[in-house]
Amino acid sequence: MIKPHGADALLPLLVTDAEKRCELLAEAEGLPSLLLNSAAAANAVMLGGGYFTPLTGFMNLADSLSVAENMHTTDGLFWPVPVMNLTADTRSIDGAARIALRDPNVEGNPIMAIMDVAAIEKVSEEQLDTMTEKIYGTLDRGHPGVAVFRGLGNYCVSGLVKVLNLSYFATDFGDTFKTAVEIRDEIARRGWETVVAFQTRNPMHRAHEELCRLAKERLNADGIVIHMLLGKLKAGDIPAPVRDACIRKMVDEYFPENTVMVCGYGFDMLYAGPREAVLHALFRQNMGATHLIVGRDHAGVGDYYGPFDAQTIFDELPQGELEIKIFAADHTAYSKKLKRVVMMREAENHTAEDYVILSGTKFREMLEQGIAPPPEFARPEVADILMAHYQSEAQKNKN
Repeated sequence: MIKPHGADALLPLLVTDAEKRCELLAEAEGLPSLLLNSAAAANAVMLGGGYFTPLTGFMNLADSLSVAENMHTTDGLFWPVPVMNLTADTRSIDGAARIALRDPNVEGNPIMAIMDVAAIEKVSEEQLDTMTEKIYGTLDRGHPGVAVFRGLGNYCVSGLVKVLNLSYFATDFGDTFKTAVEIRDEIARRGWETVVAFQTRNPMHRAHEELCRLAKERLNADGIVIHMLLGKLKAGDIPAPVRDACIRKMVDEYFPENTVMVCGYGFDMLYAGPREAVLHALFRQNMGATHLIVGRDHAGVGDYYGPFDAQTIFDELPQGELEIKIFAADHTAYSKKLKRVVMMREAENHTAEDYVILSGTKFREMLEQGIAPPPEFARPEVADILMAHYQSEAQKNKN
């Protein structure tokens, strides 16, 4: 099986020994505490689940700047996006060597980790600008990732962490949320060697389904891991439970048994385009995938990135930094001429009129009105789930 990034074995920071966990929770109740923001809490979940192997905690300012500027920590570890604990207010932890980190996304703000504080550093506006520009490629506050990042605060709290729970993901998405440890173990149990990962924050339509099938066939892969984001998205995106239901229905109906795993991870979407694509590849390597499908506009938003920037960045990485490979894909769509889903760059003598394509806006309008989309675009069973969701939302908005 493919090795984790930068280590011989996964390094999950979640404390799994029940007795030790109880001891740490009891200790944490007496420690100064910091209420995390959602971005830092998501980082803690990824650290806890082993996705961010070999990191042992939150990066300090020097490492964060180094990662932003050249995708390496100060000691040379390849990493594409800083893993930071930024906050606007440190008064509750000033002078503390050991603190409790509290969950902002669960009622009552329970303790989710204990942290040995290495440093609390003020981040200048110039330094924030540098990181923003390097990670997101823009300083525009209209970019949803930039808006979130620049709203987190300008104090960097770094140090080793022990994660004590994985927030709401394990309880709210019990059948879907999996740690990198669990996915790697399941891949080994199934005996898969070549494994294709597909990242999604949306329900999957015919084009996505066929893209997964195409990648599996061309790579002669043993299986596909459909790995959906379960954390915070932007306003208007489909809620995770609806996405989960759609994807499971598609897999159950249209893929052979034991060829697809459906699971999710707890993280907030960054919308950082190329840099986020590399992060996606890195933590898919940690969970045991040998390939990641990277399509047009992967992890992008609006027109901040070129359509294939998230693919070409992999050509620029130094040799050997990542073991995982990408499966570079173009848009896929149903060809009326060929009567099948094709990768558009591979279809000769086609014009736009030769494909079944719906804009996101038109697709939503049809679903809200109870109009079934063309089966060449969306599987009927999936469309039924989405129709029920959109019509329910429309009814709520009327009331």
